[in-house]
Amino acid sequence: MPRKQQFSESFQSTKRRDRGSREVFSDEERERYESMRTVFDEIPNDDRPPAGDRWSIWWDSEPLQRGPEPLPDWVITDHGAVDYELGVLKTGKEADVFLVERALPGTDRAVILASKRYRSAEHTQFNRAGDYTVGRAAKRSRDNRAMAKRTTFGLEQAAGRWAAAEFDALKRLYQVGVPVPYPVQVHGTEVLMEFIGHGRTAAPRLAETRPEPGEAESLWEQAAEALRRMTELGFAHGDLSPYNTVVHEGRLIVLDLPQVVDIYANPLGLDFLTRDVENLGSWFANRGIDRALVDDLHAEVLALAARP
Repeated sequence: MPRKQQFSESFQSTKRRDRGSREVFSDEERERYESMRTVFDEIPNDDRPPAGDRWSIWWDSEPLQRGPEPLPDWVITDHGAVDYELGVLKTGKEADVFLVERALPGTDRAVILASKRYRSAEHTQFNRAGDYTVGRAAKRSRDNRAMAKRTTFGLEQAAGRWAAAEFDALKRLYQVGVPVPYPVQVHGTEVLMEFIGHGRTAAPRLAETRPEPGEAESLWEQAAEALRRMTELGFAHGDLSPYNTVVHEGRLIVLDLPQVVDIYANPLGLDFLTRDVENLGSWFANRGIDRALVDDLHAEVLALAARP
C-alpha cells in the first residue's frame, strides 16, 4: 500500500508538519493532549528516524508481547520501518486510540494501525475498575503494593496492566476465532492492533448502523457466536454493547477488551456475562430479532459457563 501524503477531509493530523499549518486543536484540547503524552512523544530528536515520528517499535517488544503466529502478511517487522503518527481516532475513559502508519521508507509497504495508549491511573476516568479486576493479580508482590499505595510507579504499573490484559485477551480470542482486531504488539502502556476500517476511516459502530432485516439477522448470529466462543474460553467481555462493536464488510468485530472478566475467578463473572448478552441482545431485539432468541442465548451461555 503506497503511503498517502494528504489527510482526508474528515481527519486532521495531531502534528503540524510545517510552520504554516493551521492549529488543529484549541488551547484546552492541546493541554489535554500534552497531559497524556507517552514515551512515543519523548524520543530525543537525535534518536528520531530521518522520516516518520519514531522507529518502528516492533523489535522493542518481547516475543510474547507480539501477535500470534502465523503473522498476517500485512504486519511489517523490518528493522528499518518507521511509525508516522496520524492523529487521534477516539478518546475513552481509560485510554485514547491513535492512528499510526507503519511504513518501510523507499518501498510501497505501509499499513495503518490503531494505537491504544492507556493513561496512568491518576488521569483515567474509569471509576469502576475494581469490579473488573477481581481475580487478577500482579506477579510481583512489590507491584501489588505499589498499585495499592498509588505511587508513581504503581500508577504506571496499573496502566501497563490494562494494556497487557487487553493484549492477552485479543491474542487468546483471535486464536479461537472470535472476531477481534489482530493484536500486533504491546509495549508498555501502548497496544498496537489491526485498524478496522477503510483507508483512514474507521468502521461504523453497530449503534450507528441501520441494518436491513436480513443483515440484522446475520449480525445477530455473528454476535451470538462470538459470545459463545468467549464463554467457552471462560471470558465475559464485561462491557459489550452496540458502542464497542463495529461492522466492517458485513462482519461484526468486537472491540475494547481491557476489562475482560474471568467468569470463574471473578465473583461477578456471571453477572457480567448476563449484562453482555442483554446489552447487545436488546439492541437487536429492537431491530426485529425475536426476543426469544436473546433469552435462548442467555440460557445457552450460562449453561456453557456451568460446564466443568
